[in-house]
Amino acid sequence: MESFEQLVAQYQPMLHKIMRSLHLYKDHEEFYQHSLIALWEVSQRFDPSKGTFTNYAYTYIKGCLLMELKKSHQDQERNVQPDEQFWELAADSYADDPLQEEILLSYCTTLTPNQKKWLLYTVCDRLSIKEIAAIEKVSLSAVKSWRSGAREKVKNLVWE
Repeated sequence: MESFEQLVAQYQPMLHKIMRSLHLYKDHEEFYQHSLIALWEVSQRFDPSKGTFTNYAYTYIKGCLLMELKKSHQDQERNVQPDEQFWELAADSYADDPLQEEILLSYCTTLTPNQKKWLLYTVCDRLSIKEIAAIEKVSLSAVKSWRSGAREKVKNLVWE
């Protein structure tokens, strides 16, 4: 068998023809590399007793490119990446509302000051128990106690 460089030189027009027939215009270089890998695999697997090299190479390379095209399409379907315009227009669902804190506190008149702190830190600032404990310089169990008391009082308000 010839050297691989000679094979590439000889079959390069066929590789490009296969790519054109499959309408591969995106990621052209990547698919060309896949076609070269397929050509190398053909050169290693070819059995002259089963037919001509050219027919085998054409069929095998086209099949490999079709499989790669399918994989590429599946990746694009699974991994949607919105463009910049989407991110510019996407509104934050937790947008800063200047009245949010006042409205929230108007419903929580029965809460202790610490329970109100937990509620505001959790709802407005979206902080975890650890973060609240660090800010208030108290233990985790203290913040958990605030949380359980606040939840119980809010639950009672809702069910009344």
